[in-house]
Amino acid sequence: MIKISMLALTLGLMSFSAIASINALVVKEVSDGSLIVWKSESIDVGVIPQNTPKPIIFEFKNTGKTPIIVTNVQGSCGCTATNYTKTPIAPGKSGTVTATYNAANAGAFTKTVSVTTNIETTSKILTIKGTVVAASPDVKS
Repeated sequence: MIKISMLALTLGLMSFSAIASINALVVKEVSDGSLIVWKSESIDVGVIPQNTPKPIIFEFKNTGKTPIIVTNVQGSCGCTATNYTKTPIAPGKSGTVTATYNAANAGAFTKTVSVTTNIETTSKILTIKGTVVAASPDVKS
């Protein structure tokens, strides 16, 4: 019985030691890398006119220790054109992602923009929402 208890205790300590080592690696990796802090991850543009492009600017800051490179930005539909800071963003510096929304249909909308960087394993999803009002017909005299 004592041998079984000692074996269980030994296995338990080995498991704890392995978990502690893994946690130390994760903390070190995060503290040595770059971090992105977004000013806002969701922007409500309010009411916008139909068929009039509306640029929405998402700002972020590199609060880490290594440069951030935005590698890709993709809108959720063809109605959203994107642009972004193409140069590496040094620690302490800021960058932008611009999504220009051009609504063809009137009504409420929610669109997303996926941002891929060199420091995150998954894309950051930014959200744009608002309401499109129908364009008024031209009045001819």
